[in-house]
This record gives sequence, structure tokens and C-alpha cells, in this order.
Amino acid sequence: MQRKRYAPGRTGSTARTAVVLALGLGLGAGLAGCSSGAPADDVKVDAKAGVASAAAPPGRYRTLFEPCGSVPQAVLKEMLPGAAALPDPERERTYRGTAAVTYDTDRRVGCSWRADTPETSHRLSLDIERVVSYDTAVSDDDRAQEVYVRKQLAAGIPLPPTAPPEPTGTPGGTTGPTGTTTTPPAHKPTTAGDTAATAPTPTATASTAPVSGGPTPSGAPASTGLESRVLEGLGQVAYLDDVLGNAGANSRQRSVSVVFRTSNVIVTVSYRQETTGLSEAPDSTELQERARKVARLLADRLEE
Repeated sequence: MQRKRYAPGRTGSTARTAVVLALGLGLGAGLAGCSSGAPADDVKVDAKAGVASAAAPPGRYRTLFEPCGSVPQAVLKEMLPGAAALPDPERERTYRGTAAVTYDTDRRVGCSWRADTPETSHRLSLDIERVVSYDTAVSDDDRAQEVYVRKQLAAGIPLPPTAPPEPTGTPGGTTGPTGTTTTPPAHKPTTAGDTAATAPTPTATASTAPVSGGPTPSGAPASTGLESRVLEGLGQVAYLDDVLGNAGANSRQRSVSVVFRTSNVIVTVSYRQETTGLSEAPDSTELQERARKVARLLADRLEE
């Protein structure tokens, strides 16, 4: 019997090899097809991740100025009248001031000055804070406004309304958002026991307008334009706090603070006078004028 001639590719093992190769090619094609879809998925993810809200803008200020050199010596002589009687070396140290101890001078700085006499003591201090928001959705300015509002409310000064009140029908005008009286109301007829009716109502200026007409815990007479109040024309927002109290058994102390915000910086000017013995209580008008003078100097410094 004649045997069959050998022909390549006819054996079972070879056929199986061909099948394996064919399956491998098919699997490879399948994998290639799967991998070809991956970039499309990646594009979808990238496009979705790219739709994000813009970060809130940073504040205007990135650093702070040196505080002890920010008040001219001529102004310090007015604020600290007792320094004139000091010996030259001590007077020079007084005018140089004492810097506040802070951990980051780009975030917070301060300085204080003090001059004493046997009858009276004067102290001026500055606190300058640069507020930074660590929330990308909240700007530095908005965060600074939150800090400022907390300070104002802690001082017992209400926030001004966002809109002027409705007219009451009483001739003579109304009170604006910052409490500024545009025209004094007409006087009531004088009646027995009605002493307030005979007193004219002063017309307040924009910078001295009271927030409300009621008495304040500051010790300054109400309805005189000297009580604690919101200020205008100083920074973006500002207020003044006037507090009179007893510093001891035989002493009176008045402390005036002017606080204002410009962008993400909050400045606090504190001016305090203490009198002893038979000396009269410190005068609101004088202390407020001096404190506001320093505050205006610092506001101008921030605009440089």
C-alpha cells in the first residue's frame, strides 16, 4: 500500500497553531477596538473637569506698611501733649513708638505711643490687619467685610439700612441710610415738662451723623453728633466708637476708636485719655477729631 506524501500544514498540530494565531489576531483587534474608545472617554472627563467656577479675586493689598513711622511727629505732638515735658531721650523714644509683636508682618502690624503727666495720660495705638480668604469662592474683600461687620456689631453700632426709610409724612425730610439728617424736623410746641421740645435738633454732617437717635452706651451725649456712629468719607466703610468710663476710684477714661476698611485691609485707630483727681472728664470732641485725623492719614497712606 502506498503511503500518502507529506504536505506542510496538513497536520493537526499545525492546524491548531493556525487557529491559535487567528484567535490571537482577533483578540488583538478586539483590544485595539477597546483601546480606541479610551481617548473618547478621557475627553469627556477632561471636558467635564474643565467646567469649574472662577476663583474669587484676591484683595488689593499683599503687604502692609511699617506702622510706627506712619504718623508724623507733628501729629504725635498734638496727640501726646505730655511728651513735651519729658527729657529729650525719653521724648524721642516716646515719639518712636513701640511696635506690636506679630507673627507675620505681611498679615498684621501695630504700634503704640504713650505719654503721662501727673494729671492726665494719653495713649495712641494702631492695629492694621490684612485679611486673606482661604476659600476660593470668597474674595479677600468679602472676607474682610465679614470681619469688619463683626467688629462694628461688637461695638454696639447697628448696621445702616440698605435702603432709606419710607417717608413718614412729617415735613422736614427723613434720615438716610447712614443716619444723615438732611433737614431738622419742625419743633413741637413747648409744653410743661417737655424740655426736649425747646431744644433745636442739630443738622448732622455726613461724617458725624448718628446711627440712631436714642442714647448710646458710649458716655457721649446722644443726638449731639458725637455718639458712636457710622462714618462716611473714610475708606469704603467706617465707624467711630466713643466710650467713657471709670479707670479707677479717682480717674475717668475716654476711649475713642475709629475703624475703617479699604479693600482687604482693616485699620483700627484707638485714642485714649485718662484724667485723675479733680480734672474734668476727657472731652469727646477733642479726642474724636484727633483720632479721625490719624485715621485719614492712614487711609491716604493706603491709597499711595
